[in-house]
Amino acid sequence: MSDSQALIKVNNLSSAYGERKVLFDIDLEVKQGEILVVMGGSGSGKSTLLRNMLGLMMPSQGEILFNGKDICKVNQAELAKLRQSMGVAFQGGALLSSLSVGDNIKLPLRQHTDLDEKTISIMARLKLELMNLAEYEDLMPSELSGGMLKRAGLARAVIMDPKILFFDEPSAGLDPVTSVELDQLILDLREAMNMTIIVVTHELESAFKIADRIAVLFDGKLVTIGSVEHIKACSDERVVNLINRKPRINPLDADKYLSRLTKGS
Repeated sequence: MSDSQALIKVNNLSSAYGERKVLFDIDLEVKQGEILVVMGGSGSGKSTLLRNMLGLMMPSQGEILFNGKDICKVNQAELAKLRQSMGVAFQGGALLSSLSVGDNIKLPLRQHTDLDEKTISIMARLKLELMNLAEYEDLMPSELSGGMLKRAGLARAVIMDPKILFFDEPSAGLDPVTSVELDQLILDLREAMNMTIIVVTHELESAFKIADRIAVLFDGKLVTIGSVEHIKACSDERVVNLINRKPRINPLDADKYLSRLTKGS
């Protein structure tokens, strides 16, 4: 695909925490209007990749192009402006407990725009309607269920109509019915707002339902990326094990384990 079709291009990206390297030579494109799901086991580098794409941490090598601009090279003012085109829905909703649901959702508009309060209220109400939360505007976050908190956090994430939405573990902690409803909401949101969405999840059923493409990470490396059908047909043992939920830890040999424990005693 050409550069003009990619909203985000990640080229030769490596990232580390101090001396510990976490991502290795990642090449990835996020197409305009698609839902890209990033999957992988714990410690595979999913969250680190997300942090890099958001500009929250800088890679040790490579580039991240957002709308053609390398977020690794822009100054703080330019980065702050680029982030206004990004929405982030955190795993637990991350609402401020001291503010009502409505005030939480209005917060980005109050901080980053000069809109009058009446306009802000109308825009917030529209997003609440979209999330089926209109009647909960005056409640406090502590009065919401887990699913409602996720939807409220999502409403705040899209209040400024971002070009791209990052959603971290949307199904985490939700019952199956609520999880399915949230999956449908993600699909509806893409259609209603023509939004590009990156979802980090470990839930296979959710990933297979919402994804246009799935990227699989393993030990900081991009194993494969492609359609749901491509992932299901992938012969790479790491992908097969992920889909079949096969543990990567070798079975415990009791004799060898006992030998290690008693060695040197």
